[in-house]
Amino acid sequence: MHLWVEGFFEVFATAVIALLFTRLGLIRAASANSAIVLETIVFLFGGILGTLHHLYFTGTPTSVIAIGSMFSALEVVPLTLIGIEAYRNYKRSKSAPWLGAYKWAIMCFIAVGFWNTVGAGLLGFSINTPIALYYMQGLNMTAAHGHAALFGVYGMLGIGLMLFCLRGLVDRLAWSDKLLGGMFWTMNIGLAMMVFMSLVPAGIYQAVASITKGMWYARSPEVVHSTFMETAVWLRVPGDVVFALGCVFLALFALRLIGKAKREETAVEGAVLEN
Repeated sequence: MHLWVEGFFEVFATAVIALLFTRLGLIRAASANSAIVLETIVFLFGGILGTLHHLYFTGTPTSVIAIGSMFSALEVVPLTLIGIEAYRNYKRSKSAPWLGAYKWAIMCFIAVGFWNTVGAGLLGFSINTPIALYYMQGLNMTAAHGHAALFGVYGMLGIGLMLFCLRGLVDRLAWSDKLLGGMFWTMNIGLAMMVFMSLVPAGIYQAVASITKGMWYARSPEVVHSTFMETAVWLRVPGDVVFALGCVFLALFALRLIGKAKREETAVEGAVLEN
């Protein structure tokens, strides 16, 4: 999986978002070109090296793990810079009516930059240095990084691309910014609640147990079924509920579009039969 993530996905995500933001006038072409070239350089020279931080327990030397951690951390920088510039320019130009039509697609792409920094960058780097891997590999900090990076980056990118394409394919009357606004905020807030109310505290608690007594203890029933860990598990519920509400908003939005398309198809068929 990380051969794909470290070696290809960041380049693809940076390139496609840079292209769309340039077309929408949210970033300068020079910024887009610089980000893509920088990401390509990191990909070509460090894509494989970036995976080396996963090889701790195969006997890989610490110096090699450190190289992997460095290149892995560098991969999130270009996309983050694009997201920051796009958000600033979007705030300046959001009064333009034509740009407002793509508001939630743009917001999804900006969220990709945010979660790329927080989920893939900060939380990823917190567990991929040699000393962190020794104590925290496979514990809940890994799950925190995985949740924030997987949906925050890949999920929001997929939703953003879907909305961008649908905007030009469907009737404006079938479009609902209220449903999309509810979807965007509840999904992102729910994801943040999952990560920072449950997974990160549980990960830190396990990390302390691993550092003080050992990995065996951090994964033992005494820790996993302790009062704190069970409370952290229950604290996932509020975030899950909020996130699920976002899924409902997205489903309602899709059903609205499907219903509109079917009504139009029926109207066309009726007109053809009359003629």
